[in-house]
Amino acid sequence: SGETMAIKNLAEESKTLLLSCAAAEVIVNPLAKYVFKVAPRDSYAAEKIYHQMKKMGIAKIGVLSSNTGFGKAGKEQLEKYAPEHGITIALSEVYDKAATDLTAEVTKLKGAGVQAIVNWSIEPAQAIVIKNARQIGLTVPIFQSHGFANIQYARAAGVSAEGVIFPASRIIVANLLSDKHPQKAVVLSYKNAYESKFKEDVSTFGGHGYDALMILVKAIQSAGADREKVRTTIENLKGFVGTAGVFNLSPTDHNGLDIDAFAMLTVKNGRFALLEK
Repeated sequence: SGETMAIKNLAEESKTLLLSCAAAEVIVNPLAKYVFKVAPRDSYAAEKIYHQMKKMGIAKIGVLSSNTGFGKAGKEQLEKYAPEHGITIALSEVYDKAATDLTAEVTKLKGAGVQAIVNWSIEPAQAIVIKNARQIGLTVPIFQSHGFANIQYARAAGVSAEGVIFPASRIIVANLLSDKHPQKAVVLSYKNAYESKFKEDVSTFGGHGYDALMILVKAIQSAGADREKVRTTIENLKGFVGTAGVFNLSPTDHNGLDIDAFAMLTVKNGRFALLEK
C-alpha cells in the first residue's frame, strides 16, 4: 500500500496505467483516472471482522498494527468503523515492522481487559503477536487482517495460531468451496497450477498479481494498443471472475469488488478453514 501511494500521483500525471495489488482504500479513494487496484478494500476487511465480533458478543478490543503503509491504513479503517458496529477500541499500539518481541504490547492489552485482539500487519511479526499473547496467558480471540492469508504465518506461530480468525480471499480455501460458487473453477485452477509449479501453498498475494495481469490482458485483447481505450475498457469491466472475487468496475469504482470478496477464515488443525457460521 505504501509503495502504491508513493507512485499514485506519478502514474496519474504521466497517464500510466497502474493496477495495484495492494489493499488500502486510499489507492482508489479519492479516485485517480489511471489508477486501479485488484485487492479488496481494507475497509471491507475491517467491517468483516466487526461483523464477526458482533456475532461473538465482542465489544471491547485492543488493536495492534505495524508502522507500515498497510498497518497505518488498516488502523485507520478499524478506528473509522468501530463506532457504527458498537465496538470500543480500548487500546491501540503501533509496533516496528521488524519487531521480534511484542510481549510488552500484548501485556498492555491484557491489562486493558480487552475481549479480543486485532492485529494488522503483513510482516512475520504477525506470528510473534500470536505467540507472545498466548505465552502471557492472554486467551481472548485473536483476529488478523487479510495480510495473514499465507499459511507460513500460521505455521510460524505453531499451536498458538489455532483459532485465529481473519478475512481473506477464497483462493486459499479453493478446495473447500461449493461447486456452485462462481469463483470455484478459477481459484482451484490457479491454486493447482501454482502449487504444482512452486511446490508451496498458495497465498492471496500471488493471486492479486494474476488478477491484475489477466484484467490487463483482457482489456488489451478488446481495445488493442491504444492506452486510452485500454483504460476505458478496464474502467467498465463487468463480471470478470478473478481470484479475489467477481470484478465489476465503473467510472466511480476502480476496485470493482464488494465486501463479499472476503470470506471469514480460521486456523484449524494447522490449516486454513472456512469459519463456521
